[in-house]
Amino acid sequence: MAKKLFVGGLSYETTEDTLKETFSKAGTVESAIIIIDKISGRSKGFGFVEMSSEEEAQKAIEMFNGKELDGKNITVNEARPMESRPREGGFGRPSRGGGRGERGFGGGSRRSW
Repeated sequence: MAKKLFVGGLSYETTEDTLKETFSKAGTVESAIIIIDKISGRSKGFGFVEMSSEEEAQKAIEMFNGKELDGKNITVNEARPMESRPREGGFGRPSRGGGRGERGFGGGSRRSW
């Protein structure tokens, strides 16, 4: 069964082809993807590589974790399922509204006239 690996600390110049070529030294690469920022179109500096077996995935971790790729030391480990996170408001704060009477942006009803 295929095993997905997280690859972090990637150079902005690293391509999906580079990932495939590099990780193929550890075994068969089923897929390689670099996560791209929707706004800038630039790499977010991490991606995922799917190896064809658990053994090949373990070999890839041993071969490449902490090693240099395109001038940066990368982190390679087993990918974990994405945790569901509560939706946040602006600036990393929990969403609490922000209309009149709230202490968020856009208020103003607390002024004394």
